[in-house]
Amino acid sequence: MFKEIVNHKGFWRSVILLGISFVFVFILIKWAFEGFTTSFFDERNPYLFLGGSLLAGLVYGFFVTYGKFKNKLKK
Repeated sequence: MFKEIVNHKGFWRSVILLGISFVFVFILIKWAFEGFTTSFFDERNPYLFLGGSLLAGLVYGFFVTYGKFKNKLKK
C-alpha cells in the first residue's frame, strides 16, 4: 500500500506544495509574534533556519498528503 500511495500521480507535487505553503505560513506567523521586526532575520542563522523550516515543512507535507491519498485510495 505504501508504494502504491507514494507512486500515485500527483503525490510528490502535493507534498512539495503543501510543505512550502506550511513553511510560508509558519514563518509569517512566527515573524508576526516578533512584531514584524527586521531583527527576526538577523538574530538567527538564515541558512539553518530556512533549511530546518523547509525540511520540517516537507515532513509535515508528506504525512498530511500520505493520509489524504490513503483515504482517497481506500474509497
